[in-house]
Amino acid sequence: MNKKPFLFFTALILFFIQHPSSFAQKNNGWQDLFNGKNLDGWKQLNGKASYEVRNGAIVGITKINTPNSFLCTTNNYDDFILEFEVWCDAALNSGVQFRSLSNKDYQNGRVHGYQAEIDPSPRAFSGGIYDEAGRAWIYTLADHPLGQKAFRVGQWNQYRIEAIGTEIRIWVNGIQTANLVDDMTSSGFIALQVHNIPNEEELAGREIHWRNIRIKTDGLEAARWPVSLQTPEINLIPNTLTELEKRKGWRLLWDGQTTNGWRSARSPEFPDKGWEIKDGILTVQASDGAESANGGDIITKEKFSSFELKLEFKITEGANSGIKYFVDPELNKGGEGSSIGLEYQILDDVKHPDAKLGVNGNRTIASLYDLIPAKNLSVPSRGKDFRGIGTWNQARIVVRGNHIEHWLNGFKMVEYERNTPMYRALVAYSKYKIWPKFGEHAQGHILLQDHGNEVSFRSIKIREL
Repeated sequence: MNKKPFLFFTALILFFIQHPSSFAQKNNGWQDLFNGKNLDGWKQLNGKASYEVRNGAIVGITKINTPNSFLCTTNNYDDFILEFEVWCDAALNSGVQFRSLSNKDYQNGRVHGYQAEIDPSPRAFSGGIYDEAGRAWIYTLADHPLGQKAFRVGQWNQYRIEAIGTEIRIWVNGIQTANLVDDMTSSGFIALQVHNIPNEEELAGREIHWRNIRIKTDGLEAARWPVSLQTPEINLIPNTLTELEKRKGWRLLWDGQTTNGWRSARSPEFPDKGWEIKDGILTVQASDGAESANGGDIITKEKFSSFELKLEFKITEGANSGIKYFVDPELNKGGEGSSIGLEYQILDDVKHPDAKLGVNGNRTIASLYDLIPAKNLSVPSRGKDFRGIGTWNQARIVVRGNHIEHWLNGFKMVEYERNTPMYRALVAYSKYKIWPKFGEHAQGHILLQDHGNEVSFRSIKIREL
């Protein structure tokens, strides 16, 4: 018997027994991004926090008074599946960038792009998606309680990120935490973040550890994990519906091109001035700041009772507008000003004087206008997550019978029950007290307000509940 082949195959079997990951990678297309020994293939950008290799892991160490630090892959990746394990000091916040960039012409080279959140705090947004140095939060876990329970504080946690085309999905410890559809960035590097800790000496020297970092760039469709229907899908591609949205009953309330489905609040026709449709954007044009005095408000031709409404809006400096619901256009039909209904306020809280009127801020952005002030109910320690003037913000209104919620950019701002003694008491001390049973209609139109300032809308979609 020739012993050489026997000894060769014996050695090969022993190698795969001792190195199972090598066998898996060679057969399934996985590639290690970290060799377990040094930082070859990585480079540091922006901040001066320390990165070192210890016990087969990359260890990030916080440093006081330095910007966010990023240890970045030297290669860029477009479509991929990324897996890694992470351990994070419970007092810190961190994340893993992907499809991210650093360009001299963007904030002097600041790293920006998608970030898979690592959040051991009570907020529990681990596995959410933050747009670093961009749009801020684009996928919170405020409306995903199962996802908030996925991360285990003080333990190693396994992440999986699938970025394939416009679909971005994240799992933490096998629980899907994010399902995002977005086309902002299609390619970029992967980076390990050590968050800045300005003037917080007690947080200096704290650590985040990453290990078993691997990526797959081929055969992705066959390797995808099934989507959990318990994980909300957020679609940020303007004026589109995904197949999942359609299955869940969503439809476009505005088609992005025509006036179909909308009319003036004062006549059966769409206004012949004051509103513009261009490049998939519906804009109420600036006039003199008067309420419903130019093109006037527009309303849906349909009426709605229980529903979920989403749209994006963009305001100009000093602007005022609103989204009204349960609108009855016959009320105040001959009078000055806007049609009557419950209102999700849209406002420049800094520059418009209405923000200082009313009671306790109940005329500020995302408030139930003149009745209930908007506050961050999802994360009470955090203020309103308004992205700023000239930037797209997402409004969401949920109506289930008498229970109503206002959301702004993924955070709940207002929650109330209409048709109750408390609600009627609020109305009695508001500008709406002159309208009998204000806001108590079983159904009504949805309205976009002309308040004489330029405000734009897009991605207006609805599903009936």
